[in-house]
Amino acid sequence: MPTFDVAERFVRDLTQLDTRQRRAFDRAVSRFVAGLKAGQMPPGLRVKGLQAAPGVFELTWAPDGQATFSYGAPVVEGQAHVVWRRVGTHAIFGMP
Repeated sequence: MPTFDVAERFVRDLTQLDTRQRRAFDRAVSRFVAGLKAGQMPPGLRVKGLQAAPGVFELTWAPDGQATFSYGAPVVEGQAHVVWRRVGTHAIFGMP
């Protein structure tokens, strides 16, 4: 099971999501975790690296819903450690 940590800014961003956005993000995270376990992201869940910020990745969870994350040092041997950085609309890309 992957482990997770969150940046302070992510916590603030998360409180700004409305109920519909939060549910959509939670569903995407469940699919993301399943993809990490399987070693392959499920179809329709877009995960890609950001060219402007090496080591930072984007997870698109809705037409105008994105989250950024990076990988940290493993907490559990052999398991990915994800650090959530930002979540919200396209506006988060000013500071991923």
